[in-house]
Amino acid sequence: MKAMNDQGKEVTEFCNKYWLMLDEKEAQRMYGGKEARTEEMKWRQWADDWLVHLISPNVYRTPAEALASFDYIVREGKFGAMEGAMAKYLGAAAMYLISKRLKSRHHLQDDVREDLYEAANKWVAAVGKDRPFMGGQEPNLADLAVYGVLRVMEGLEAFEDLMQHTRIQPWYLRVEKAIAEAPQ
Repeated sequence: MKAMNDQGKEVTEFCNKYWLMLDEKEAQRMYGGKEARTEEMKWRQWADDWLVHLISPNVYRTPAEALASFDYIVREGKFGAMEGAMAKYLGAAAMYLISKRLKSRHHLQDDVREDLYEAANKWVAAVGKDRPFMGGQEPNLADLAVYGVLRVMEGLEAFEDLMQHTRIQPWYLRVEKAIAEAPQ
């Protein structure tokens, strides 16, 4: 379906992209009720529409962080010496500049870490104290969506800051453990 986004740009939207096609019995087994299913959809969309847009402005926030991010990318990738140096320095410079545009486009605060911290604490508050995951005793697709967005920052300064300055680390570690222990 064609629609206009917040910036007045025409985009293609898929109305049911967060809806799992389950028969009634399976939906009842997985969710227990309509509220849990609706909550999962809401937070999956939030991860796509808001949380993911906080990543680049945070990992490329300063020239030093951009350089460290590309150092990690080059170190983990399969680059030759010359390609690695080009990717590291040109990529870091380009992404630092692009991150400033993204900061403006998504109306982020001057200190973009504050938006990241607020998002993490909002997520933790939504999960609540009475359940280990948004999905209850096991992670659901919303848990996995948020975890997946945050996972890309592991090993970077933004991730360490996030773990240190928010309440998200216990939830993050529970999801990580649940994934590691899941049957293959």
